[in-house]
Amino acid sequence: MIPVIPNVLTVAGSDSGGGAGIQADLKTMLALGVHGMSVITAVTAQNSLGVQGAWELPVEAVRAQYRAVVDDIGVQAVKTGMLSSAPLVEAVAELLADTDAPVVVDPVGVSKHGDPLLAAEALDSVRTRLLPAATVATPNLDEVAQLTGVQVEDEDGMRRAAGAVLEFGPRWALIKGGHFPGDAVDLLTDGAEEYWLRAPRLDNRHTHGTGCTLASAIASGLAKGLAVPEAVRAAKEYVTGAIAAGFALGAGIGPVDHGWRFR
Repeated sequence: MIPVIPNVLTVAGSDSGGGAGIQADLKTMLALGVHGMSVITAVTAQNSLGVQGAWELPVEAVRAQYRAVVDDIGVQAVKTGMLSSAPLVEAVAELLADTDAPVVVDPVGVSKHGDPLLAAEALDSVRTRLLPAATVATPNLDEVAQLTGVQVEDEDGMRRAAGAVLEFGPRWALIKGGHFPGDAVDLLTDGAEEYWLRAPRLDNRHTHGTGCTLASAIASGLAKGLAVPEAVRAAKEYVTGAIAAGFALGAGIGPVDHGWRFR
């Protein structure tokens, strides 16, 4: 039974600049009317110019946070983000396997500024342990290349990429084509059904945190009982509005506006 206010858990890293990571996830959840909870996996020193440093939390600290929340409060959906090492990926995958809730996996590989956030030796753990636990996996084109070796240059390439991601075991793959010129096009598929989601290209470079925001919005929809295609459509609409309202922060790339519906 879904509570009046569903509970959504994010398992991700902290962004000290507030635009991505745990901070973006919790803002998104609040904006979409669910109760957000967090398991912090890493702390980053980060601003609008990039990531200046990152410190991973011990596996036992991550496991303790997760069990404290799930065992007492319960969850209706889980979203994963930055899991920087193989031991963290494997520990979180083990926890997810014991949780009866939909899971959105954002396989974070690099930051918006190109800073690496996933150790190369963790890629196999993401493929074999984390993706099989996913209800929806949400890689962007760079992450698709990291995970599958598929270089996407057109919409047919997105289909090939989706098929390659689905081979690792998630129920649905959402291939994010936001790096293409023209409309922002994403492909959602489970291998049988196929949905193309298009939004107009926005003239706004302040897009820090879009991936985290989208995955958290999908998890929020799933927690409310939406089917995957409806949850993804609603999340795409929310993120498109947040990008349109994105604002300058510091001297670099600013964040999307998670509270745009309340302005």
